Amino acid sequence: MQTAFHFHSFLCFSNRRNTTAKPDGWMKMQTPHLKKLTGREVHYAGRHESLMTVPSTRLCAIANTDDGSPPSVPVLQEYTNTNHVPNSEAETFLSKWSPPRYLWRGLSVLILAGQVIIRTLKGKVHWRNTLQQLERVGPRSVGVCLLTSAFVGMAFTIQFVREFTRLGLNRSVGGVLSLAFARELSPVVTSIVVAGRIGSAYAAELGTMQVSEQTDTLRVLGADPVDYLVTPRVIASCIALPFLTLMCFTVGMASSALLADSVYGVSINIILDSAQRALKSWDIISAMIKSQVFGAIISVVSCAWGVTTLGGAKGVGESTTSAVVISLVGIFIADFALSYCFFQGAGDSLKNCI
Repeated sequence: MQTAFHFHSFLCFSNRRNTTAKPDGWMKMQTPHLKKLTGREVHYAGRHESLMTVPSTRLCAIANTDDGSPPSVPVLQEYTNTNHVPNSEAETFLSKWSPPRYLWRGLSVLILAGQVIIRTLKGKVHWRNTLQQLERVGPRSVGVCLLTSAFVGMAFTIQFVREFTRLGLNRSVGGVLSLAFARELSPVVTSIVVAGRIGSAYAAELGTMQVSEQTDTLRVLGADPVDYLVTPRVIASCIALPFLTLMCFTVGMASSALLADSVYGVSINIILDSAQRALKSWDIISAMIKSQVFGAIISVVSCAWGVTTLGGAKGVGESTTSAVVISLVGIFIADFALSYCFFQGAGDSLKNCI
């Protein structure tokens, strides 16, 4: 009896001990397993394609004539692949388009901010983590913030006192310094320091957790990463930055008064009296509002950049750098928008200082 075997497409793995390749591309394989079933040694001849899928395969069964049996007529079978490749023209444009990384990262900032607001209103806050982050943002950042504000205040005092003394406006120095510190310098300088110190840490921590799949572990354990990681950091930043701003304002004014008195001969009492006449309650309130907005920008951007990190250590480094840069740009844009909204029209704060 002659048996024809129909073989479909297969992966051809060449065994050098049982396979003989011919120059024309055909291959002869010995199969000892079929010898046990049929009682005679059978060889297969086919086109040799190493480690590739053969879409159409020619095979013939050739009986071994070494045992004295007559050779059989080769049985040729040709398999034709009937699978049709889908037409590329039918594919839509959107199926091949993927949004740029900066676009979906920007959308992730908005989505994350919305999730934080909803969870805060619903009371889904991990208070223990919030207190830990509050200690980290507040007390541990006081030293560098105060040192920075002190030297910034002394640098501005040098510029203002030199020019105002020449014009005979010594009594206006304190008012100008207090307005500059309260409205712009204190919230912006504090936010820049916090963005470099805390924002980079947030992005690096969450980025490392993302690439090492620790956030997925939290989901498996039933904890929401937004509730456990993001919301405490945002709340801590929004609470701590206004107090840091007030402290920086106080230290900046004190350093300015000391420098003006010791170097340029302008009395501390004159500077403090001028500042008291120029400042209004709205100036301090606007500084508090600005610092809260800046804290939200720093924390949300840093956390969003952290949870969207891709790659290994290189991706974490890129996310950290990008988070700080984007946070600083957001701080400056928000500062302009808030200043334009808070202080419109002609001001009269310095009338009482002249």
